[in-house]
Amino acid sequence: MKIFLFLGLMLSSYSYAQSGPDHKGGMHDGDHHGGMMHGGGHHMLDKASLKLFFEPLPASIIDEKKNAALIALGKKLYLDPRLSVNDRIACSSCHQLDNFGVDSQPTSPGHEGKRGGRNSPTTMNAALHIAQFWDGRAKDVEEQALGPILNPVEMGMPNEAAVVDKLKKIDEYKSMFAEAFKDEKDPFQYKNVGKAIGAFERTLLTPSRFDDYLKGDEKALNDTEKRGLQKFINMGCATCHNGVAIGGNSYKKMGIVEPYDTADLGRFDVTGIEADKKVFKVPSLRNITKTGPYFHDGSIATLDEAIREMAEHQLGRKVGPEFINDVKAFLSTLTSKGKE
Repeated sequence: MKIFLFLGLMLSSYSYAQSGPDHKGGMHDGDHHGGMMHGGGHHMLDKASLKLFFEPLPASIIDEKKNAALIALGKKLYLDPRLSVNDRIACSSCHQLDNFGVDSQPTSPGHEGKRGGRNSPTTMNAALHIAQFWDGRAKDVEEQALGPILNPVEMGMPNEAAVVDKLKKIDEYKSMFAEAFKDEKDPFQYKNVGKAIGAFERTLLTPSRFDDYLKGDEKALNDTEKRGLQKFINMGCATCHNGVAIGGNSYKKMGIVEPYDTADLGRFDVTGIEADKKVFKVPSLRNITKTGPYFHDGSIATLDEAIREMAEHQLGRKVGPEFINDVKAFLSTLTSKGKE
C-alpha cells in the first residue's frame, strides 16, 4: 500500500507541473502568490506523507569499529597524491574533505592541468547513490575510486600494476595493507585500493537539520524553510529529488519538457541506448548550497540560476524570486549540521 501511495504522490506532483490548458511543453508561471498548490501552497503535507518522499540519513552504513584498519587505509589513500603519475593529484584534490567533498570548480584539472568534461560531484553521502559518476558507469564507491587513478586526464597512472608497484615501495603502506586485508595472502592488489577508499567514503555521511525534522523535531526548520519544502514538493521537484540522499537514486534526461543544450550524451555513452541520450544521474541535494557550480558540466554558477533552470527544463515552469528564495531556504537545511 505504501508504494502505491508513494507513486500516486509522485505522479500527482509531476502531473501538476505539466498541467495547464493545452499544455504542449510551454512555460507556466510557477510563482503565483508565492505558492505551488494551485496558487496557495499553504496545505502542508503531514509527516506520514512527507516520509513517502524522504527518509533521514542512517547513523552509519559501515561498521566503523570492525573495519577500522580498512577505513584508515582508505582515508590515507584518498588523501595521497602519490596515487597519481606525478605525485600531484589525490582524490582529495577534486573532492576536498574540508569543502563538502568538492573543489568548487566547473570542471577539475588533472595531473597535467587539463580539465575533464564534467563537474566533480561531492563524495559526501555518495555511497548512498544508485551508482557512481554522472553517467552511472560504476556500480559503487569501491569501483568508482579505481577509475580516476587510471584516467589519462585525471591522475594518469598507466595501469593497475604500476599503481600496486608504487604502493609496495612505500613502507607505511606495507603494514596498513597487511592489517586491512589480513585474511588475504597478497593484500597488495589494485582492487583492494578501491575497497579501502570505498570503505572510507562510506563514513562520509552528513546529518542535517532536515534529518532532525524528519525524525519529528518540528523546531528543526523555521516557517520559511517549511514553506520552501512545501513548494519543493508541490512543484514536482521531489519527483526526482527524493529518498535518503534527496536524489542520487535515479536517472533523468536533462530537458524533459524544455530542451537543454548540451553536447554531452550522458548515460548513452555507457549503455548505447538511444533513450539514454542526455540522461544523467539525478544529483543529491544534500549540501547543495555549498557545492556549486552546478549541473553535470558545472556551467551554472549560482543556486538561484540552477533552481530557475531546473524548473524550466525539467518541469516547464517559470519561477520568480519568492519561490527561489523559499526553496533555497529549504535546501539550506540539507547542509551538514554545524557547517551552515
